[in-house]
Amino acid sequence: MNDTPTTWRSSRTVFTLASAVLLVAASARAADEGEGKKYTIAAGKFELTAPANWIVKQPRVRIIDSEFEAPQAEGDDRPGRITVMGAGGSIDANIDRWIGQFTQPDGSSSKEAAKVKKLTVAGQAVHVVDIGGTYLDKPPFAGGGVERKDYRMLAAIIETTQGGKKTGNYFIKFIGPAHTVADNEAGFQKMIESLSAK
Repeated sequence: MNDTPTTWRSSRTVFTLASAVLLVAASARAADEGEGKKYTIAAGKFELTAPANWIVKQPRVRIIDSEFEAPQAEGDDRPGRITVMGAGGSIDANIDRWIGQFTQPDGSSSKEAAKVKKLTVAGQAVHVVDIGGTYLDKPPFAGGGVERKDYRMLAAIIETTQGGKKTGNYFIKFIGPAHTVADNEAGFQKMIESLSAK
């Protein structure tokens, strides 16, 4: 005869089930955080890993190779958009064009407000740009557009080479509300640092 009180047995069962649920959830979360989303550039010659919590999206235009959506911060009305594409033009001209898409609320120079640095990752030159302000959001090669206040862009140009030969420049741009970009900044940096040759 089992003389364990019914109430105690029920409580123990609930506790065991709850523990199992928490364990499964924690394992799934850890696997998701560790897995990330791999994608390639330079015709598959290089690989990067995007944060696991970024959503893979269908690129809006054909010139974009890969596109992701970063979760929006509390209080922001839009998520962040990350695009990956190969493109021509000089490094400086493209950086100047990106900075030119921003104006500063106080009328100061966006070029002076921008932070530009050069890194070497996996033997490749990487130019990183960080600029905030009011962003002119418009499709490439189109007029008009929408001004979005308190926006920020993190962007990188990767100069890929293999065997001493250039294999193209690849642009990774993360644009969104400033708080959303700040919340995902570490993920963006980790993604750039994940660059590796295949």
